[in-house]
Amino acid sequence: MVGYDPKAQTAAPSPKEAALAGSAAGMVTRALISPFDVIKIRFQLQIERVSSRRPEGKYWGIFQASRSIYSEEGLSAFWKGHIPAQLLSICFGAVQFVSFELLTKMVHKSTPYDSQTPGVHFFCGGLAACSATLACQPLDTLRTRFAAQGEPKVYNNLRYAVSTMWRSEGPVTFYRGLSPTLVAVFPYAGLQFFFYNVFKQLLAPPPKSRDSGGNVRSLICGSGAGMISKTLTYPFDLFKKRLQVGGFEKARAHFGKVRTYTGLIDCAVQIAKEEGIQGFFKGLSPSLVKAAVSTGFTFFWYEFFLKVIWNIKEKQRTDDLCESQKER
Repeated sequence: MVGYDPKAQTAAPSPKEAALAGSAAGMVTRALISPFDVIKIRFQLQIERVSSRRPEGKYWGIFQASRSIYSEEGLSAFWKGHIPAQLLSICFGAVQFVSFELLTKMVHKSTPYDSQTPGVHFFCGGLAACSATLACQPLDTLRTRFAAQGEPKVYNNLRYAVSTMWRSEGPVTFYRGLSPTLVAVFPYAGLQFFFYNVFKQLLAPPPKSRDSGGNVRSLICGSGAGMISKTLTYPFDLFKKRLQVGGFEKARAHFGKVRTYTGLIDCAVQIAKEEGIQGFFKGLSPSLVKAAVSTGFTFFWYEFFLKVIWNIKEKQRTDDLCESQKER
């Protein structure tokens, strides 16, 4: 089970172990979901309606967008910005899970609340994600810029992107979209951990039965948690992406209309006026697919890697015990 559990048969993971498992989970998951992320970002940044019935902009459906990106930019386009995205996932996974394990342990030892209740997981999950966001926001901005650019490229590599953005826009540009990100990430991550906890308890095997299918259950519970939490908080993710590409209008021009926003409120008002309420949910379909795969695999791989670490420690302990007995 994710989070501090005083009743667990195994010892709670140390911060180092949680960081290792969290970063490994983030790295593997990112490689799998990158194509969905690129399509989602393209949809989010398109001003024109995203609709197969009344196509207006460059993209109007998942399969059409996939074909268009592949034919114009090649297969590698689905992994645009993959290096900053991988750095983001590794960093975010490590900080988030270390913070979550520490926070749930703190709640158990310092308050009367049970660390394994859904409410505690909502609160601790939200705070853990906020701390990870503050640490990783520059990487998220870089990832968005790389995924958003078409051909010819404005940024050819990560080093050039960092130096160009720093010189032309200043260090503050790396934290564009931070306010909607923090507003969205607390409930989003909180709901992920909340629903993951709820689903794990609902699908838990009977007490005396063997816990077979634990990894598959983690995948299913994580996927369900990801889809529900993403739907409830999606507009803030769209606001964040629109704000992150501010000052990047030149590279976006050939995709269609381009808009400039002065802040979160201005962004929301302009989208509502020009694109309607449905504009807040552009890119939701690929985002839900991505959320199901991403959240499901994140929890799946996190628990998988924790088990691997625990098995290695147990084997080491057994080997050391055998060695000491031989010496006697």
